[in-house]
Amino acid sequence: MLADRMPTLPACLRWLVAALLATLAWSAHAEPLRLVTEPWAPFSYLKDGKPTGLDYEIAAEVFRRMNVEVHWQFLPWRRCLAMARQGQADAVLDIFETRERDSMLIYPSEPLSEVEFVLFQANDRPHVFNSLADLQGLIIGTQPGYQYSEAFLKEPGIHRETAPTLEANLGKLMLGRIDLVITDRRAGQYALEHLNLNQQISALPTAVSSDRQYLALRRGPGMEALAERFASTLRQFRREPAYTALLARFAKPAS
Repeated sequence: MLADRMPTLPACLRWLVAALLATLAWSAHAEPLRLVTEPWAPFSYLKDGKPTGLDYEIAAEVFRRMNVEVHWQFLPWRRCLAMARQGQADAVLDIFETRERDSMLIYPSEPLSEVEFVLFQANDRPHVFNSLADLQGLIIGTQPGYQYSEAFLKEPGIHRETAPTLEANLGKLMLGRIDLVITDRRAGQYALEHLNLNQQISALPTAVSSDRQYLALRRGPGMEALAERFASTLRQFRREPAYTALLARFAKPAS
């Protein structure tokens, strides 16, 4: 038979063929890839009703190059996670990798971005932060469903109080209802500029923790190959001037 006389493909080519077939399968699929995320500027958010943001535009460009159609939904973070668990979403944008999520999600080998969690203070009520022990007795504003470092969550004596949005936390900080807000440095700075609060609130220099954000895919047939195709395409995009220009555009202050 002809198949018996065909040479065995090298492992790298077999992976490439599998990834290509997975991409083609999604391209031919009647429904687009269902992707969910929470608005979190400057990474992903809605501006004048249209999706934008650094990670959104990176992911959208990667999927465009892969010829994969995507349907985006911007929802509260807890709902995004619930949809991923229930199979109502095919992918989640800007999610951290954790052991608890490994059973339901596949993470590409290339992250989208890195975040640095820092503390924001009201300038008229300054604090010193060098270690988590300095936070004992203080009320720290957090957001529900967000993944903070294990050390921060386990440090005794810290009072953690949730609010539905970063903007709500900053409002509570201004009113003196909480002592500090923990969030990503870029997200916090963007919110301050957008709310005209960058003269009243500032970030403390020492980071609490850092992590990587991914576009994670639900587990299912062909998804591992699709995830690696996404990673490969993302790595290629990062070597191009268009990627550098995109980073520069979102490095500008909020407007």
